[in-house]
Amino acid sequence: MKLHIFILIGLLFSKAHSQKALQEIDDPVFDSEFGYAKPSEVKLDSSYIHIKVDSIINDGIENEAFPGAQILVAKNSKIIFHKAYGFHTYDSIQKVALDDIYDLASVTKITGPLPAIMKLVDEGKLDLDKPFSTYWKPWRKIKDKKNLTLREILAHQAGLTPYIVFLNEVLKRNGKVKKRFVQTSASSGFENQAYDGLFIKNNFKRKMIQMINRSKVSEEKKYKYSGLTFLIFPQLIEQLTGQSYENYLEQHFYKPLGASNMGFRPKTKGYTNRIVPTEQDTLFRHTLTQGWVHDENASLLGGVSGNAGLFATATDLAKLMQMYMQYGFYNGKRFVSEATIKEFIKVQYPENENRRGLGFDKPLLGNDTLDHKEAYPAKLVSLESFGHSGFTGTFVWADPKNQLVYIFLSNRVNPTRAHRNLYKLKIREAVQQVFYTANVPAD
Repeated sequence: MKLHIFILIGLLFSKAHSQKALQEIDDPVFDSEFGYAKPSEVKLDSSYIHIKVDSIINDGIENEAFPGAQILVAKNSKIIFHKAYGFHTYDSIQKVALDDIYDLASVTKITGPLPAIMKLVDEGKLDLDKPFSTYWKPWRKIKDKKNLTLREILAHQAGLTPYIVFLNEVLKRNGKVKKRFVQTSASSGFENQAYDGLFIKNNFKRKMIQMINRSKVSEEKKYKYSGLTFLIFPQLIEQLTGQSYENYLEQHFYKPLGASNMGFRPKTKGYTNRIVPTEQDTLFRHTLTQGWVHDENASLLGGVSGNAGLFATATDLAKLMQMYMQYGFYNGKRFVSEATIKEFIKVQYPENENRRGLGFDKPLLGNDTLDHKEAYPAKLVSLESFGHSGFTGTFVWADPKNQLVYIFLSNRVNPTRAHRNLYKLKIREAVQQVFYTANVPAD
């Protein structure tokens, strides 16, 4: 069997949703690190896994948690489960395929700026415990920011403002765009494309950064999730490396990993893979958002950001998360030092009831003692595990102790972000839990 040849082995249908196709593909090995195996080869019960996961996902589709989803699980460096369910949208026209490209939303934070930051820490170009203002000069004269460290920022312990709705700056009260900031065609002063027929003024990025620099910082130092500095990180990475943010990531991570579909602005890349749509936007784009980032703040930066904007397939993500789980080593190449990875995936401020690592999310403190309904993510993940979630309905997690990588991709914001059953039904956690109980016979 030749490399990169996909063999379709079946389309299965759930009892309740025969129109919602479930697809499974048995791939040959796609690099020397990863291969495909049956669950039984890693001592897991295949029938139990398929029955449980199919039931959870099809129930999610029925309850409109998402129109479709995709699950990839790797155990002991072997992909043991990779299935696509449902459709891109609720009209049931385009089936989800295993090589579809998804908008990762905040999963971008650990797949975009974070690997670059870890490499720069390795190289001594960034110090976690020096004031961030050492590197980001505008903060040197700002009283409540000048002493904040990169460690505090990455652990969401700095007290930064959680979010700024920059879209408010470009929309009038009647909902129409301000032409001084947004135009319908590209020009020398409007080169950052937010969507088809939407171009943002080049210096609007400066306005965003100024607003971040002026934003308030809480005096109380406790866990407060903030994505603001992730809007700054790409520019910082460019300053420290002398390369564009996109090119740096492509050269040092995505290409060497073989993550060939991971990148920003996929509409401009000419991918043959289908791009899964996100929201039917009624505020800014006034159409079904597809091929361009859903997150409005990232879109106002032309789709290239550190808070959101990355798109990828499940296998792209599996390779990156496997590299993290192997403490910076993948397919014969060292990407980040073992010591740096271990520092970043460690809980930083447990004494402040903060579960976070550096950039990475972690299980709730005392997660293994909680009821399944209260646990996050699954109750049985190890305390060494780590990952991140995304607003569009994405989730990635790696567990070094159990040698398990879990990728969940969906577009739960279709047709509207008001759809929250993905969270209410705890679908991502329920599916993840299956792979920790699959070696135990079902009751």
